[in-house]
Amino acid sequence: MGNEVIIELRNVVKAFYGTTVFKNFSLEFRRGEIHCICGENGAGKSTLIKILSGVYHPNSGEIFFEGKKVDMVDPRLAIRMGIQTIYQEHSLYPELSVMENLFAGQEYMKNPIMLDKKQMLHKTQEMLDYLGVSTITPTDIVGTLGDGEQKLMEIARGLLCESKVIILDEPTSSLGSTEIAQLLEVVCNLKEAGLCIIFISHHLEEVFQIADFVTVIRDGEKIRTYDKASLSPEKIIADMVGRDVSGFYQRRPVPIGDVMFEVKELSGNGHENISFRVHSGEILGVAGMVGSGKTEMAELIFGAVRKTAGSIYIRGKEVEVKSPKQAIENRMCFITESRQMTGLFLEQTITANVVIAEYMNRMGFFVHAKDDEAISNHYIKELKVITTSSQKIVKELSGGNQQKVVLAKWFATQGDIFIFDEPTKGIDIGAKEEIYHLMLNIVESGKCIILISSEMPELIAMSDRLLIMRDYKLVTELTGGDITENTILQHSIGGVI
Repeated sequence: MGNEVIIELRNVVKAFYGTTVFKNFSLEFRRGEIHCICGENGAGKSTLIKILSGVYHPNSGEIFFEGKKVDMVDPRLAIRMGIQTIYQEHSLYPELSVMENLFAGQEYMKNPIMLDKKQMLHKTQEMLDYLGVSTITPTDIVGTLGDGEQKLMEIARGLLCESKVIILDEPTSSLGSTEIAQLLEVVCNLKEAGLCIIFISHHLEEVFQIADFVTVIRDGEKIRTYDKASLSPEKIIADMVGRDVSGFYQRRPVPIGDVMFEVKELSGNGHENISFRVHSGEILGVAGMVGSGKTEMAELIFGAVRKTAGSIYIRGKEVEVKSPKQAIENRMCFITESRQMTGLFLEQTITANVVIAEYMNRMGFFVHAKDDEAISNHYIKELKVITTSSQKIVKELSGGNQQKVVLAKWFATQGDIFIFDEPTKGIDIGAKEEIYHLMLNIVESGKCIILISSEMPELIAMSDRLLIMRDYKLVTELTGGDITENTILQHSIGGVI
């Protein structure tokens, strides 16, 4: 039984809208082993998880489970086969008890209309004892448990389904050191019991602690699989990077002036004592893996989440930013990561979207349609938005043009401090270069930019300085020739070269 292949992928290909994102992928996973998957943001780890769990159906290739070819067309089929996926975000019912969560959808019945609560309570306690969890009882409400305890409850639910394979997606991203140690101990115990554990993580210290095998993924391809004896941080990081960025976008230099924006010992939204400065004419990059706290820091700065301590200064003067309205009044702009969810009103016209933030700076309560139209047309022309009319509904535009409308909205506020969170996510290379040109226009006019991105070539090409975040902390600052993929990744994941 031990160490026999339980899942095998052979030449699996996955494409979306004609673009291949997962290429000729072949890999084996075995019983009684912990197989870790490493790769930088966007490498294809999530696609692999969703193929294994039946969320995505491959375009070609074969998947074998316990030696038999299977057609993974449904997550419910994967669960019935014995594949349990535990995602980074919790999937529990916080208002229900531990027992009710474990047995949701698989309740024990005394008869067709009566639950066997006594038997379920007994089985829940057995499961808690098996996992070595002494701080939780079957009747505890899940919403009162810590993140680490909730993660263990998700594992327990998978074990009740008699899972043979457990996939853990960044399971420690929101846990403290004690919770991490407890979770890793449970994972190792499950391995000893003969389960196959697929562990996705960017924390190399965890990977080296528990892995029997490590596979590195890059750009949707398997680069290499290492056994425990051949592992080293140098090899893993080199394989994760592996790209020549010399041909990427080359920006023109911009003179950097005085300090325009500064935060001192800012705390809140998971952060403590964040401090940094941005100068006029400067693009300050912010890097970090998923879950590092980059977006949460931007929300804190912009007043979307209230700070608990610290100060914000603009041109040397302390300002209050307790809400996005106050941020806009202080000429701050926040281009959010999800333009469709938080950046635009998709069902409204270009004009309605362009002027909405600018309303915050207007005196009085009257809307002047002709003025709004003139402002909208000005930015359509300046940003080269491809559209037949300023009255076109935004959802009908391409991704690149939607992003330009987001920029137009903030340009209309006459802002000085721009926070860009993943500004080129989901747009083509031509539209990316247009966005980069617009960013340079911003800093050339004496303004400043905080650029948050998971694309390292983008950060390398565009940043004058680079801050790196890990576990909601600023861990280092890079400048000049030190801004390389290797150094960014090294500090982002805590590896040492």
